[in-house]
Amino acid sequence: MMPAHFAAGARINPLRAGIRFVSAVIGPDLRGGSAETPPQGANSGWIAVLCLTVATALLLVVAGHGAGRRGDTVAPLLFWSGVVLLVVPTSLRIAWPMVARGERLFLLFLLAEAMFYYKVVYSPTSFVNHDEFLHWVAADDLLTARRLFLSSPLLPVGRAYPALEILTTAIVNLTGLPLFVAGTLLLAVLRGTFIGALFLFFESITGSPRISAIACLTYMGCSTFVLFDAMFSYESLGIVLCVLIFAVEAASKDLVGRERLKALGLIALLLASLAVTHHLSAFYAAIYLGAVAFLEALRRDASMRSEARIAVGFTGMLAVALPLLWMEARGNHLAGYLGPVVETGFKTLLGKITGAPKPDQLGAPPQPLAMRLTTLLAILLLALGLATGFFRSLAMAAPSGARTGWRPIQDVLGRRWRDSRIVFLTLLAFGFPISVAFRLTIGGWEIGNRMGTFVFIAVGLVVAVSIVHFWQGHAPRGWRLIAPALALAVIVSAGITAASLAPIRGPYRVAADPQSVEPMGIETALWTKAWLGAGNRFTSDRINRLLLASYGRQDVRVKIVEGVPASRVFENETLGPDEFWALVRSDIDFLLVDLRLSTAPPVLGFYFEQWEAQQAKPFSGAELLKFNEVKGVTRIYDNGWIIIYDVRGLHGNS
Repeated sequence: MMPAHFAAGARINPLRAGIRFVSAVIGPDLRGGSAETPPQGANSGWIAVLCLTVATALLLVVAGHGAGRRGDTVAPLLFWSGVVLLVVPTSLRIAWPMVARGERLFLLFLLAEAMFYYKVVYSPTSFVNHDEFLHWVAADDLLTARRLFLSSPLLPVGRAYPALEILTTAIVNLTGLPLFVAGTLLLAVLRGTFIGALFLFFESITGSPRISAIACLTYMGCSTFVLFDAMFSYESLGIVLCVLIFAVEAASKDLVGRERLKALGLIALLLASLAVTHHLSAFYAAIYLGAVAFLEALRRDASMRSEARIAVGFTGMLAVALPLLWMEARGNHLAGYLGPVVETGFKTLLGKITGAPKPDQLGAPPQPLAMRLTTLLAILLLALGLATGFFRSLAMAAPSGARTGWRPIQDVLGRRWRDSRIVFLTLLAFGFPISVAFRLTIGGWEIGNRMGTFVFIAVGLVVAVSIVHFWQGHAPRGWRLIAPALALAVIVSAGITAASLAPIRGPYRVAADPQSVEPMGIETALWTKAWLGAGNRFTSDRINRLLLASYGRQDVRVKIVEGVPASRVFENETLGPDEFWALVRSDIDFLLVDLRLSTAPPVLGFYFEQWEAQQAKPFSGAELLKFNEVKGVTRIYDNGWIIIYDVRGLHGNS
């Protein structure tokens, strides 16, 4: 029989071994690999091959869209073959250990612009996304009226943030280009500026081009990168200004005297520009700079100059004050705009956690299984990267002499670190699982999606540190060389699969946003401008409102009168007394009725506004054609599917 002390030792040893294994996996050890590569020139052969590969991939993507428009079954094969060819080879080369800084940076630009082309080629001649129409209308209004801050019922908050429209119309006036071309050109420049600023930001705080390139590559796996932040919308400019501010602030951390003042002046100018560009991006900048200022005041570092502390604190206060001052100046308080979204998101998430009963909702239509599996695999890989990189990322911020064992973490807990930016970004990475949790709910999806834009900056840093200092390690070979690079390719691919429900252009679908924008609706909107003139008061469903406002230059209304949304006059087979008198009291001139709404349920679950009750069945023909029987209403346009009713007779203006 085994003695008791030997038995106890046998039980303890596996426990100790397990603890040592976990400590080695998630611990702060940075000795596993060097972030630097020996100085070398860019490999022009690889660059040429990858440029040709990207061009071939984009041709396959274009062919996939063409096949999708025709309804060919080969469309997914062509399209996804192009996506894989676009992402995998370039990602592998960027993540490869022995690659020159210039080559990594060039390939990041190549991949970022190729992914922008991937977005544009979905509709290469016009805007098709909902938010793009809103800013297209605002830019067209600016060109026509030559005045800022014009009201818009489609995006009331947008009039207070006109920077995107100012830049775009400046390009139009200077070059004579059409508005769509000028906007697309601006977005292409912004894509390159964003990825360059993000790379320089990471390089300033880590000192490693290799970590910076991998962090940028990881960021491309954010669900907003390929589509949402590449739209003709104010967040596309706002997030670029935000990252530029981060990069300039990080690069100026060691400057003194006059050079520091110049950097502060540039930061102040960028912050002022951001304040009039996009509210959420300004909020991100305020969080980041405010947190960095707080951590700088908190940390113990006798060697830090008081001038540097004052500069960081001033920058943080400026980041908070300028957006608030702008909101006060324009009378634009965001509580009414963002409050309901945040409240609904938190309530939905809390209800999901507690298992509370939820109302019947359609939600978004399911994606193909392969797309969902790619997104899920990327989330798991990111979680693994965060787990193995969190403490290593914190260790990078510790004093340079503390690089072994858990001593770096003890130093950080003792408020001794060399860079507050790394500390904050590492802690910010905790926002990733929160954003994923929000995206699992219908009401919280928008919160999770918007969080990702900011949180992925931190995710990129932590995952890059994990790959360089743990997974690839010193002199990687075999699976350590290939597996991390393939994981990054999966993460970037998931940024594409998570960005859109239906990435392949197909035939018309009911209430599906981009897939609902097609020639029949556009021609009808153009007819209204040609035959009725611009500026008539129209109401219709969500998609036709956008077409009437942009192509038709009509004054579209979301509500018939205050308290009566447009959807109420379209519902039911008869026009009720409340709806009838709302039409009589209103100043609406025309109703546009799209009979295609009776052919299928709405793909996104709603015909008019996303906060309305979601519909599981389509409108009936009787509901949409009831205006034929209303006295004082006349039909002035009918192409078989789309009908325009003149309702001016209801209020004596026919």
